[in-house]
Amino acid sequence: MNGPYETITLDHTARHRRRMVMKADGGLSFLLDLEQAQALRHGDGLVLEDGRVIKVLARPEPLTEIRGRDSAHLTVLAYQIGNRHLEAQIESDRILIRRDHVISEMLVGLGARVADIEEIFEPEAGAYGHHH
Repeated sequence: MNGPYETITLDHTARHRRRMVMKADGGLSFLLDLEQAQALRHGDGLVLEDGRVIKVLARPEPLTEIRGRDSAHLTVLAYQIGNRHLEAQIESDRILIRRDHVISEMLVGLGARVADIEEIFEPEAGAYGHHH
């Protein structure tokens, strides 16, 4: 195969689906019909019944980047974010969450450095999330 037939660009919320009609970037409509909801990740491929592949692209979204003084401080900040049941993308030196000025102010009050950015959002699946 020479590569994907088409692409579909979606934000994080739109990439977590089980069954819905979707429209690819070039206009092709197709039915996504999975056994259970899946978090589609940037670079995944959806194989249509006729064998064509639709490549999933993640759309950058408005996020807040959170950094701590050190790894121990970042762990405390991660606890505070988790305690509020917020989706978070946790990396070795930063945490990404959806923009929320109230949460940002709380984190700054705890000594975090925060910055508004636009990036692809791939949050942790959580204890009950499904992996594929």
